[in-house]
Formats: sequence, C-alpha cells, structure tokens
Amino acid sequence: MKILHTADWHLGKKLETYTRLPEQEEVLNEICQIADREAVDVVIVAGDLYDTFNPTNDAITLFYKTLKRISKNGTRPVIAIAGNHDSPDRIEAPDPLAKECGIVLLGFPHSEVSPFKLDTGLGVTKSEQGFLEMKVPGHDAPLRLIVTPYANELRLKAFLGLTDKEGELRNLLQQRWQQLADAHCNAQGINMLVAHLFMMKKGGEAPVEDESEKSILHIGGAQQIYTEQVPSQMQYVALGHLHRYQNISGAPCPVVYSSSPLAYSFAEANQTKYVAIIEAEPGKPVEVNRIALEKGKKLLRGRFDEMDKAVEWLKENQNALVEITIVTDHYLTAKERKTLNEHHSGIIAIIPDVKNKNPNLSDKASSIDTSKHIDDLFRDYFKSKNNDQEPNDRLMDLFREVRSK
Repeated sequence: MKILHTADWHLGKKLETYTRLPEQEEVLNEICQIADREAVDVVIVAGDLYDTFNPTNDAITLFYKTLKRISKNGTRPVIAIAGNHDSPDRIEAPDPLAKECGIVLLGFPHSEVSPFKLDTGLGVTKSEQGFLEMKVPGHDAPLRLIVTPYANELRLKAFLGLTDKEGELRNLLQQRWQQLADAHCNAQGINMLVAHLFMMKKGGEAPVEDESEKSILHIGGAQQIYTEQVPSQMQYVALGHLHRYQNISGAPCPVVYSSSPLAYSFAEANQTKYVAIIEAEPGKPVEVNRIALEKGKKLLRGRFDEMDKAVEWLKENQNALVEITIVTDHYLTAKERKTLNEHHSGIIAIIPDVKNKNPNLSDKASSIDTSKHIDDLFRDYFKSKNNDQEPNDRLMDLFREVRSK
C-alpha cells in the first residue's frame, strides 16, 4: 500500500499583505499529480489545512476542490485532521458529504467516524474515538489509523480525563494510544498514527518551530510528546505542525514531519519542501521516500551595504519573494525605497540596518539583527527601554500569546 503524507497547507496564508493563494493552487495541483504518478492508494493531510479559523471563500473552495480531485471519485481514501490553525468544527462540517467521496475529516481528538462503504469498495469498517480502520480498494489488508487532531491542553485534558499533574498529559495520551493499538492493531494490517503535535525524542534536541508556526508549547498549548510514547505496533507516524521535513526518530518507527508545501516565512528561506511517500506491508518496516515540491516562489533574504549591489541582486531574483536589508548610515529615503521597489515586484520588506555614527549619541550601534528569533528581538527591545532589565517569564508568555493570534 502506498500512502502520501502531506501537512500544513495553510490555505489563505499571506506573507505580510502578499497573497499566496495562486502559489497554493499550483503546489496542490503538483501534489495531486504526484499522487497519480506514484499510484498512491491513500492520502493523509496532517493538520493546519487553513491558516485561520475563518478562512476566505477562495481558500475553502481550493481545499474542497483539491480533496475531491485527489480522492479520484471515491477510489482513493483521503484522511485530513485539524491543526492548531484550524477550527475543528469547520473542518468537520462537510464530513457527511465528504464521506461520499471517500474523504474523512476529523476535527477533535475524540472524533468518531461512523462506518460506511462506497460502491468503489472504499469504506470505514471499524471505529471508535481517535481510531478508524479502512478498507482500501485493491488491498486485502486493512489500514488502521490512530488519529489525534490538534487540541489545546484544556481540551486534551477533558478528552483524557486528566488532572493538572506535571507530565500526566503525555503519559495518559500514551496510555490512550496504547489501548487503541492493543485493541485494533495487529500484524495483519497496516498501522499508523496521524497527529498534529509537537513531538521530539526524549532528551534530544527539540525541533525548531519557524516564525510562521504558532507555537503549541506556550499559553494554551499541549506539552511536547516523546517518540518513545508511540505504540510499538505503529509502522509510521504522520505528523503536522513543523514546516521543514524531518524524520525525528526511527524507533519504534519513522516519525516524520512532511513539511509545508510552501515556505511561509523568511525563516524558511531556501528550504526545500516535500511530500512523503510511504510503502507499507502488514508486519514489516515501511519504506519512506520524499519527493521535492517545485511549485511556488522561493523566499530569499539579501543583505547589502551598497544600493547598486542590492539592485543587481533584485534583478537576478525576479521570480522570488524577497526581504532585503540595507546597511546604511542613515534611514532610507523615499527615493531609495522607490528605486528598490521599481526593480522588483515581490519585495515583502525593506529593512534599514542603521549604524549610529554620531558619537554624541549612545555608544551602542543602532542596528537590528534580523536573523534573531522574534522572541529575542522583543527581549532586546524591552531591555533597551528598561535599563537593560530582562522581561520576566509572564511578560514573555503574554507576548507569545499576542503574536500567535
């Protein structure tokens, strides 16, 4: 059985005021073509289907059209779950109609899919909260999926019946997964976990959350989950949330973030985006291959201390969206900004890095290091306004909550 794993479509996403919807349509068309070319049997979309709780009509239309196309008139199952950018109610709203096309939409950790069967042979044969077993046309072995759409910590606690004890959330989530695996997942089927969570190896280095990813570890977010908590019966874990491709563990099975289909912030500049193709057989380790996506504009950052060099670089990168930093002794004039904009239609930001040459002013250079994380930039700003005093944890948490809105 061949399964395509994708995630973090963020339909309707803008880069500042620049819409990405035409690029999203192109790259989703590319994903549909890959699914057909690779003769994929199943498609999994692991959350953050939209960029906001209230997406535009154009974004919703693109989502439905893409799922209908990739489902091939009910012959190829599509399973899509909600992420932290999605409204779970909105994701599940079209589910009765979607199932007629072999599309299963899950918004909540406790969502339960009613069994159904289509004339194509596709269907859900068994289900309970957080689990479904599917009949895939052309295959005798069933596909078993433990599914955990994103939920904040409060909602997960309600689902799992948790108290506030430190560590209990991840432990009881592990227990729930293990109960489902023990009840339904043996070596006669293909067994996978699909989730939109922050997962990492215990004791290992935490994967990096890029700027465009709302952190799910801060206010209202679920705590990180460890790869060792994945049930041993699982053959693959399809994750969403982090925007760069990474296989964070090989044990008990591949645990993979497939990446977003486009770069959504300049922190993702020059990243290659992928879909993952999984070839699976019952009772055997899976084979995972990644296929690079080529559609959409690249995001590029440039830094220059001469206007002529900046203009030349802009001319050479006409098909990219760019952020350009000009190192200068003065704030950029309107004429200088106009010159830059005349040579490129896709400039997202022009950042002056102003070096303070006046000895009568502060001896600290008046410059901004744009390579820093936004949290660190805020911390530097706060210190500059408060006699070098560090912001406390409560203020930093409040800042993170505000920027995640």
